[in-house]
Amino acid sequence: MTEHATGPVAVLGATGVVGRAAVRMLTRLGIGDLRLGARTPPQGAGPEWRPVDADDPAALAAFCAGTRLVLNCAGPSNLLMDRVARAALTAGSDYVDVSGDGPTHRLLSGSPVLAGRTAVLSAGMLPGLANVVPKTLADDLTSARLVVYAGGIEPFAPASAGDLALSLDSSDAEHWYGETLAAWSGGRRRRNALPVREDVEVAGFPGRVTTMPFLTADAERLARSTGLAELHWHNVFIGSTLRLTLSRLRGRVPADPAALAPIVAEIGAAAELDLAGLDPFYLMAFTLHRADRVDTAVLRTPSSFELTAATAAHTVAAVLSGAITPGLHYADDVLDSRGLLDAVAALGALPVHRTHRHAHDEPMEAGSL
Repeated sequence: MTEHATGPVAVLGATGVVGRAAVRMLTRLGIGDLRLGARTPPQGAGPEWRPVDADDPAALAAFCAGTRLVLNCAGPSNLLMDRVARAALTAGSDYVDVSGDGPTHRLLSGSPVLAGRTAVLSAGMLPGLANVVPKTLADDLTSARLVVYAGGIEPFAPASAGDLALSLDSSDAEHWYGETLAAWSGGRRRRNALPVREDVEVAGFPGRVTTMPFLTADAERLARSTGLAELHWHNVFIGSTLRLTLSRLRGRVPADPAALAPIVAEIGAAAELDLAGLDPFYLMAFTLHRADRVDTAVLRTPSSFELTAATAAHTVAAVLSGAITPGLHYADDVLDSRGLLDAVAALGALPVHRTHRHAHDEPMEAGSL
């Protein structure tokens, strides 16, 4: 096995919402030798800062050179794809990405740049931490039914808004992200399986909300790998502005950075309108139905971006310690599930995490969490 490289840990996208939080959490974990990169470093930045544009191969290679590990917090990931990963791995560094997901995994799989190195993708709240949570409810998910309600209301970071916009068009099979109204059942994805529901109550969410089924490729990967009989994932929208904006944009988002910018701004503005007068939060409720019992895990955070950063920082620490073996991995396949939740809670990113056993057929909409 190739020895781990020495040198600083580099954070790309360090001026973004996730990047800033990740830097703070890495420092809290005792990882203080950092190289920080952004297109425009903050005014008066110290020597640890480097100007770097992920669209400039030479600048990206220089940023990664001599580092021990590169943490990518930049985006949109659907445009960056494997570009940052290849620069880091070519430089002899290990790699952690808060996103990456299936398309990047496919592009890197079997690549010689991985030789002896460790690359961990999806090391954020979605899908990394979200795919871990069901495994805390049962060691064996075979033949179980999992129902998830996830959503909240908070400002959008530009990179996250870009990823959301690009995920709206699932017509590209090679880079398929997910499908609205789809569910996992009987060992395969079923199209148009679930309806959008408007003006309904969902336990844990304030007021009356809209739920929109959306099966991501990563949720499907979880279902397939664990043997789930069914997986229903519902995105929860509080307020109508963002939901209506996304519905109007579906299938109309160009994969071009210049054309994407106004769409990103539009998504951000819609989220701000829905947020007006409310405290930001993000909540995920996972209900696992088995033959003999039903269990729910509830996670609530004031910031999904902080929770993504905490997941990424914990993953970086795991790679540096040698707890993750060399190779290409999804975070949820290699992180200890309970250890991850304890770690992000200790970093202050998950103030609410509780489990509840309730009546066997108690509906989620009316249930007590």
